[in-house]
Amino acid sequence: MSFSSKEDPSTLVLFDVDGTLTPARLTISEEMKQKLEKLRSKVVIGFVGGSDLSKQVEQLGPNVLNDFDYCFSENGLTAYKLGKQLASQSFINWLGEDKYNKLVKFILRYLSDIDIPIRRGTFIEFRNGMINVSPVGRNASTQERNDFEAFDKIHHIREKLVDALRENFKDFGLTYSIGGQISFDVFPTGWDKTYCLQHVESEGFKNIHFFGDKSYKGGNDYEIYEDPRTIGHAVNSPADTIKILNELFKLN
Repeated sequence: MSFSSKEDPSTLVLFDVDGTLTPARLTISEEMKQKLEKLRSKVVIGFVGGSDLSKQVEQLGPNVLNDFDYCFSENGLTAYKLGKQLASQSFINWLGEDKYNKLVKFILRYLSDIDIPIRRGTFIEFRNGMINVSPVGRNASTQERNDFEAFDKIHHIREKLVDALRENFKDFGLTYSIGGQISFDVFPTGWDKTYCLQHVESEGFKNIHFFGDKSYKGGNDYEIYEDPRTIGHAVNSPADTIKILNELFKLN
C-alpha cells in the first residue's frame, strides 16, 4: 500500500468542499485545518468537489496538494495522489462540438427569458469534465449568492431549468446535479463524484467514508453518499463535519 505510515492505512476519508470543509465559497478555518492534520496522521484523507483545482486552492489553501493524500477536482476528472497528477478526462471530447453548441445555445436562450432580481457575469463556466450553469452568474458576491439561494428556494429556478434540459436533451447521456448556492453541474452520466472512486480501487481500502452536505436526491453528493462502496455522513456545516470526525476518530 502507498500509505503504510498511517495508523490505519486501510481507511480513506473523503470530503466534499463547499458546506462540508468550508462555508460555501469561503475559506477553510484554522480549526478545520488542525482537525484534518490530526486525521491525516491516522487515516488517508482526500477531498472531491465539482470545482476546478484553482477554486479549491482558493478555499483550501495554496498547499492543498500537500495537505491531502488525494485531491479530486471536477469529481475526480482531474486527480492527484500525494501531489502527483493522475489520468484525466475531457467533457468536450466526450460530447463533441456539435452537441455542445446545441446545449449551450439552449441554456443561454433559456436564461435570457427568465426573470430574476439580478444578473452578474459567467453564466456558463466550461471545465475539463463538465459545465457549470449559474442563472445569477458565478461573479455574484457572497451576499448576492445568499439572496439568490433564498430566491431559488421559492421559485425553483435551477430545478426548472434542469427539468427543461432533461426533456430537450434526452439522448445526450447527461446528468444534471444541483449543488452549492447558485449553480448546477452538467456532465456525462457516471461522471458524478463516484468517478473519483476508480482512482482508489487499487489501494484496497477496507473502509471509505464520505462527508457531504448535498447528500439528498438531486444534490451533487447524493451518488457517492449512497454508493455501496462508501460509508456516507450527511452534514449541514463544517461544524457538523468536525463533530462527527471527533466522534469517529477520537480527534479531541
